[in-house]
Amino acid sequence: MTDFLISAYPWTKSLHVISVIAWMAGLFYLPRLFVYHVEQVTIGSGTDGMFQTMERRLLRAIMNPAMVATWIFGLMLVFTPGIVDWSQVWPWTKAAGVLLMTWFHHWLGYRRKDFLKGQNTISGRRYRMMNEVPTLLLVIIVVSVVARPF
Repeated sequence: MTDFLISAYPWTKSLHVISVIAWMAGLFYLPRLFVYHVEQVTIGSGTDGMFQTMERRLLRAIMNPAMVATWIFGLMLVFTPGIVDWSQVWPWTKAAGVLLMTWFHHWLGYRRKDFLKGQNTISGRRYRMMNEVPTLLLVIIVVSVVARPF
């Protein structure tokens, strides 16, 4: 198995980066859709249905598969010999960032269900603030992996 992981490393890394980009695009866009949904749409209107469809498709067709692929290819990288030195701090800060990103993904999924039930209680302002979460986590993850300052 280790021979396969070593020989597949360039492809695994490429697919991991592609998956991360797709996942991040969704994590940036879905909270913005929620802002517009809260501030511009009347519950039960045709526009409400359109926003719910857009949010569902973004989450299910792009974000969920991208998150799963990110995790699969990321774990393949973790198990590739010589790639991660767990005695350093950077893999731990990256892992914490990825876990928080996964939590945020699921938080967005629960908020989508609130819209589906017509029970959203979160303001557009709060969604705007939450829209900054993936940016902060992205900075932590990228700096951890590329600069390895820790």
